[in-house]
Amino acid sequence: SFSCLKHSSFNVFLFIQISYYAGAYILSDRMQFPSFFRTLPHGNVLAVSIVRILVHFSWTWVGILVEDTEFGELSIQDLKEELVMTNVCIGFSEKVPVIASIRKINHITDVIKKSTVNVIVIICYEAYLVPLMEEANKQNVTGKTWLATSSSAMSMNLFKNHLTGTIGITFPKSEIPGFREFLLDMHPSKSQHKMYLESFWEEIFDCKWPNANTDQKMAAKELGEEVKFCTGSEILSELDIPYLDVSELRVIFNIYNAVYTAVHALHDLYTCKPGAGPFGNGSCASIHHFEPWQLLHYVKHVHFKNQRGEEVFFDDEGNPPPVYEVINWHLTPDGNLKYVDVGRVDVSLPPGKELIINRSAIMWNGGQAQDPQSICSESCPPGYKRAAHRGEPLCCFDCIWCSEGEISNQTDSSDRQQCPHNHWSNDRRDKCIPKTIEFLSFKEPLGVILSCISIISSLIPAAILYTFVRYRDTPIVKGNNRELSYLLLLALMLCFLCCLIFIGQPMMVNCILRQTAFGIVFTFSVSCVLAKTIMVIIAFKATNPNSNLKKWLGPKLPNTIVFICTLFQVVICIAWLTSSPPFPEKNMNSKPGMIIIECNEGSTAAFWCMLGYMGLLAIVSFIVAFLAQNLPGSFNEAKFITFSMLVFVSIWLSFIPAYLSTKGKYMVAAEIFAMLASSAGLLSCIFFPKCYIIVLRPDINTRENLMGKVDFKNKK
Repeated sequence: SFSCLKHSSFNVFLFIQISYYAGAYILSDRMQFPSFFRTLPHGNVLAVSIVRILVHFSWTWVGILVEDTEFGELSIQDLKEELVMTNVCIGFSEKVPVIASIRKINHITDVIKKSTVNVIVIICYEAYLVPLMEEANKQNVTGKTWLATSSSAMSMNLFKNHLTGTIGITFPKSEIPGFREFLLDMHPSKSQHKMYLESFWEEIFDCKWPNANTDQKMAAKELGEEVKFCTGSEILSELDIPYLDVSELRVIFNIYNAVYTAVHALHDLYTCKPGAGPFGNGSCASIHHFEPWQLLHYVKHVHFKNQRGEEVFFDDEGNPPPVYEVINWHLTPDGNLKYVDVGRVDVSLPPGKELIINRSAIMWNGGQAQDPQSICSESCPPGYKRAAHRGEPLCCFDCIWCSEGEISNQTDSSDRQQCPHNHWSNDRRDKCIPKTIEFLSFKEPLGVILSCISIISSLIPAAILYTFVRYRDTPIVKGNNRELSYLLLLALMLCFLCCLIFIGQPMMVNCILRQTAFGIVFTFSVSCVLAKTIMVIIAFKATNPNSNLKKWLGPKLPNTIVFICTLFQVVICIAWLTSSPPFPEKNMNSKPGMIIIECNEGSTAAFWCMLGYMGLLAIVSFIVAFLAQNLPGSFNEAKFITFSMLVFVSIWLSFIPAYLSTKGKYMVAAEIFAMLASSAGLLSCIFFPKCYIIVLRPDINTRENLMGKVDFKNKK
């Protein structure tokens, strides 16, 4: 702040400042501060370095303590701008007062204790922090990891006891050649700044110079106090004081580089050769009389190697190479503190190579070797989506399981991906997999069972037909409409075999054949049953001598009934196929994770008209047979037809809700089952009793026996 104010009054005249400690990023603004340079990285580099360390250790929930100064305000502003580009959130940010305030110190300590934050960033001068750290120590604030910046990272007194394990970001250290010898050679008698060195000498050797305040000496003698006088023969090298430790120079090395920058700039100005100078017509500036803007040119272009071999230069904004070192405070077995270099941050390097950390060298708070965690919420694994808590930072969230058909294949994903229409999410919801294709196949157990039942069942009416043809001249075959029986048995064979069209992958051909073949074949079967029932009634009525129905006896009438009834169903099917025929389609919505390949009926109305017409014929046959079931003698076939139609109608009425409530291959299986069951009902009820008599009871398969039954009933 002081540097900003001071330089703002000098920038008009381009007076050069080379700072060794001013880190505010605003000083890089060449419009406001065109002649400002520094030998330490600017504040934005510090903010970037802090963020790189937070991201490296996956600390996403942090607290921030900054000094209540303009520098603190600018620093937290830079830090927040960098944090916005990451997934790191701020749990709290507090300003440390410059002048200690008990109320403010207690408030900050209370915030730290109550917060779930485990990592706290400190951007604050050491002297401002001391009261806060003492209070934190007094209130036993533990379990926190401190990330300190250069203004406090080197404080041995600050990070003690349970504050060990602190990570510090500080300037690179260096040893200035000959500096220790220079310090050891200092003596009040050798310097023109004798007053300052004498005070220093008295302080470190705890003595008084003989020419010190005489009144004070006399007072000390009167009180009996012994006064140790400085002789000048004291030896600095015998002292073990931090002042003489030149192995860890950091800020001082920045001063060293700043001084040498000015020296090299003046040297370059001095050695300029007229005609090859950087100014107009190749002119040079005079070392004795030069303008600030002329020296500014040389400072801008300074590029030299210091005695350590490091390059010193400035970028276009007057900043040095953006390098920081990372240290870690260790508690030694003897209870002392020491820091260890554990890494380096170089913001000029490509992303991913900016930070180098030796994790094995780090000792965390409490002597732990495992990295501490500082998160508001546990990470969401793949398959989950983050849902932020309302009114809280984005780092505080719940993990929500992805819905079916959605995935997230990254940790802490905030978005869910919708799988393509022909894919589905796997069980872990982290990958889209192709949907399972479903249709009633000949290869699966259900398809194999239904196919076998269909084929085996079709052999039964074929065997009965063979039996009827072989015993065609017997009374039971002749008396039960032999030709119609042949037609009905043939139709039942086709009914059983028709089921095979419904099995296999739906294609255009079998989709068209499925329902039309089923409708026509079953209508043909029911028409045969209706014709048989009508012929039973006509045959009975024709026994009356005065009846005119004898002319309707014979094959012409039943064949006509079968033809007309079946033709009407054929017309319905032709109209259906002409207007809106069935077609195969992929149903992706009925079952999650499945593509059902099925036949779309095209026109639902036509499909139900076909079924309705077949049902109407069945009901008419049932009513007619029911009215004729009490006919006497050999004409009692109506009883079996009544029962067969009752079974037929019951099965198809049960089929309707089953068909509407199932999807995919099970809907097809339900229809096949209805077809097999209804066909078996007709076959067993109408033909099994006759086969029983033909095969097992040939003794009652005689005209006399059948007529005898008539006479017996008439007698009763």
